[in-house]
Amino acid sequence: MSHTLLIWLVGVVLLVGAGLATTLLPRRRERVQERQTAWSTARVAIDSATVSRDAAATRVPEAEQLLARAELIAAGRGGVSAARTAAEHATEADRLWRTHP
Repeated sequence: MSHTLLIWLVGVVLLVGAGLATTLLPRRRERVQERQTAWSTARVAIDSATVSRDAAATRVPEAEQLLARAELIAAGRGGVSAARTAAEHATEADRLWRTHP
């Protein structure tokens, strides 16, 4: 009887382990990909704002502050929320430089 119980116990543990793996691994992969995408978007926005700053004929202090905030957030390498905030700041700075005469 002890061998049968051991076999059933091992089987249950394997089934639970397989169930957890098939549930948790795709979710983890999705979170990692979402984070990478958000930071990629933020870096592109920061680069675009930097180009607009360099091409601007005059200084725009508000845009410079926004870009500095975006770069500071990016240096901290936070999560998805931080990346989105950095992208928003950089996009707004880019917009200010492009629309400023």
